[in-house]
Amino acid sequence: MPTDASDSATNAATGSATPTAPGSMTLGVAGRYADALFDLARETGVLEVVEGDFRNLQNAIDSSDELCRFLKSPVYGAEEKGAAIAAIADKGGLSGVSKNFLGLVAQNRRLFALDGIIAAFFARLAEHRGEVTAEAISAAPLNDEQTKKLRGEIERYVGKAVNLFTKVDPDLLGGLVVKVGSVMVDSSLRSKLNRLKTTLKEA
Repeated sequence: MPTDASDSATNAATGSATPTAPGSMTLGVAGRYADALFDLARETGVLEVVEGDFRNLQNAIDSSDELCRFLKSPVYGAEEKGAAIAAIADKGGLSGVSKNFLGLVAQNRRLFALDGIIAAFFARLAEHRGEVTAEAISAAPLNDEQTKKLRGEIERYVGKAVNLFTKVDPDLLGGLVVKVGSVMVDSSLRSKLNRLKTTLKEA
């Protein structure tokens, strides 16, 4: 990452502030880093590239409880976490912008907030595109056709394009939970999703 961009991200994300509760601090850190990443990606014309990078990175984190615990653990230092996230970035073929950004996050000891940074980046990206962000948590992975059908149902409900994220929770009862923004779906959409779940089981 160029020096000026690194400085911008560092200044935006590590400015002095009144101490807050850990959860509030994480949200604030995530938002500032996400804004810095979004601005850099937009200015350099690589929003779509970074979007793909961070979708892949989120999938890697979601698929490994060990990785998730490692990133949040205070036991490991910045150097160890930095080396690990660099290896993951290399293996995943992430772009230079994304690799440099992750290096900065590791250097500043903020990898504990990485999942929040990713979520905040995609929320900013969805706002930029006039989309609505939705999250679907299912007991089993959804294939491409199932994800397409689910996105279509949500788009018909909200009347806008939907940026849909999917996660898997094997312990989930009921098969499918959907949030639009920060709001759980209401009964009218839930009935449609119940019908969709039947369709997905038959697919």
